[in-house]
Amino acid sequence: MDDFLRVRDLRKGYGESGSRVEVLEGIDVDVGTGELCALLGPSGSGKSTFLNLVGGLEQPDGGTIEVGGVNLTELSGRGLDDYRRESLGFVFQFYNLVEDLTIRENIEVCAYLSRDPLDVDELLHSLGLWGHRDKFPTQVSGGQQQRCSIGRALVKKPRLLLCDEPTGALDYETSKEILAFIEQVCHDHGCTTIIVTHNNAIGQMATRRLKLREGVLVGNEINADPVPAAQLEW
Repeated sequence: MDDFLRVRDLRKGYGESGSRVEVLEGIDVDVGTGELCALLGPSGSGKSTFLNLVGGLEQPDGGTIEVGGVNLTELSGRGLDDYRRESLGFVFQFYNLVEDLTIRENIEVCAYLSRDPLDVDELLHSLGLWGHRDKFPTQVSGGQQQRCSIGRALVKKPRLLLCDEPTGALDYETSKEILAFIEQVCHDHGCTTIIVTHNNAIGQMATRRLKLREGVLVGNEINADPVPAAQLEW
């Protein structure tokens, strides 16, 4: 399996002088093309910072990040915009949908950013949102909103899908439904997927498990026998 994501000596801190806090301290990791990777760790361990750096939302203080052979640390401005538009899908914990756009329109907004987007009608059907396509986010459930946010990320055909605590605002059964859908997306579309979570049980569905503790990578293991998301328990 070829490495799609390569991170070397990644460092990030916030603040200055005596008040500076080092959030990531020399992270080295490779993630293969098409892998479903779980990034585990308690709150404050640096998980979301890692995701933001890989997503080109923040700049590291040191080290390199290569995604699909492109060195993000050498990009700025338009180059980072192109990377986020063409290669990246991002799913957030709190959906970040535009409330005055319908479910369909929220997905279409990102479709317009792609040169070759997925068919929105087909995507709405696969998401189970066809019957809700003309509703606004406040008119559907949290699970349906999260499906919409996944659809918004997926419609661009991203090569890298980043999910930041995608089930953090959902109940148990809905969480499993969303995880099963992410699992299906990774399998069907072959996109490299990273799920950030503090829930260790979610790591059982991943093909690779990474563990962060206080900004240091303390675990990196291949899971040869992933548990289907529908069978997870916590």
